[in-house]
Amino acid sequence: MSEKERQSGEQERDPSLPVLPTVNAEAEKAQAPKAQLHPAVYIATWISLSSTVILFNKWILHTANFTFPIVLTTWHLLFATVMTQLLARFTTVLDSRKKVPMTGHMYLRTIVPIGLMFSMSLICGNLTYLYLSVSFIQMLKATMPIAVLLTSWSMGVTEPSLKTLGNVSLIVVGVVIASLGEIKFVLTGFLFQCGGIVFESIRLVMVERLLSGSGFKMDPLVSLYYFAPVCAVMNGCIALVVEIPRMTLADVQNVGYFVLFANAMIAFLLNVSVVFLIGRTSGLVMTLSGVLKDILLVGASILIFRDPVSPLQAFGYTIALFGLVYYKLGAEQLKGYLGQGQRAWADYGVRHPALRRVIVFGLVLVTVFVLLGGISASGVVPTAYDPTDYAKERLGSVLGGGRTGVVGSA
Repeated sequence: MSEKERQSGEQERDPSLPVLPTVNAEAEKAQAPKAQLHPAVYIATWISLSSTVILFNKWILHTANFTFPIVLTTWHLLFATVMTQLLARFTTVLDSRKKVPMTGHMYLRTIVPIGLMFSMSLICGNLTYLYLSVSFIQMLKATMPIAVLLTSWSMGVTEPSLKTLGNVSLIVVGVVIASLGEIKFVLTGFLFQCGGIVFESIRLVMVERLLSGSGFKMDPLVSLYYFAPVCAVMNGCIALVVEIPRMTLADVQNVGYFVLFANAMIAFLLNVSVVFLIGRTSGLVMTLSGVLKDILLVGASILIFRDPVSPLQAFGYTIALFGLVYYKLGAEQLKGYLGQGQRAWADYGVRHPALRRVIVFGLVLVTVFVLLGGISASGVVPTAYDPTDYAKERLGSVLGGGRTGVVGSA
């Protein structure tokens, strides 16, 4: 290359001349990552909406004295039907429904039977709020995995396994203990809740068989699009016979139109939040989020509705929740997480040895009081030999500088 050619190559470019793009701008925009919310936002939203729906339903049916649970369920399903139809017509949220090979024969053969089970589970679930506390209802719902397991065996979806049955036995033990400790036990409400669990387990197994055998892929919102209309019709027919003849317009006005609208909207938004939760989190996160939601819901029912929870009931529910986590995660996966937790706890003990001893002592003390209170509440130990009052008196004298009954009067 000559000296002249080298110099011409080193000359500065005129800034007024246009610059040719080195990459495809449209392709770069398409590949730019979209900003997404943190998974904690979806978890918090789902927990908030799920808890709000349950507490809201309890308040309407019990506190507001709107004793028409079937009508309330029908209203929720009608609202969901209208909203899903609007979303399907004017948005792309439900476009995945076009991939579902749905025909009239398929709808009658699969959707209608599942919708019937869905309707019965909703009816029984809402009727339960008239008799039992929210906290006890949540404790009974912990048996859902057992009901689903037994139903899947009876319907031939999965093979029976004694090992799997042993894994869920801890849930049974915990729920039995919690039921023995229930202060406001009502047999009618208990039977309604059991019926709701049975119907829901049948529905879940039927949905599992449908999704696995026919090439169906439906998220919760698309499922609601198909199930809500048929369930609304079924519930409406039952309400026309059972509840509407004794219901007046004054009953609706007493609750308020806006309250009923807000109740249905929150119930619908819960289904929307489930879609995003499934798409943004893992199975472990969903399991632990469900356990956290149940614990928070029990605490909220105690604060809002003053639902009494005995120490024996709390102890039994703790066992049931641990059994639920063990069943859903499995032994091997749970061992891995426990190993990580043990290493973190050991590292914490090295950095804060004194605080670690205080935490251990506090946990032991709380466990002893829960066990003593639970045993005394069950009536197994005679009152004359109940050590709970003595322990409270001694602890009160230590904390209160000789004044007895400090803890007992709190």
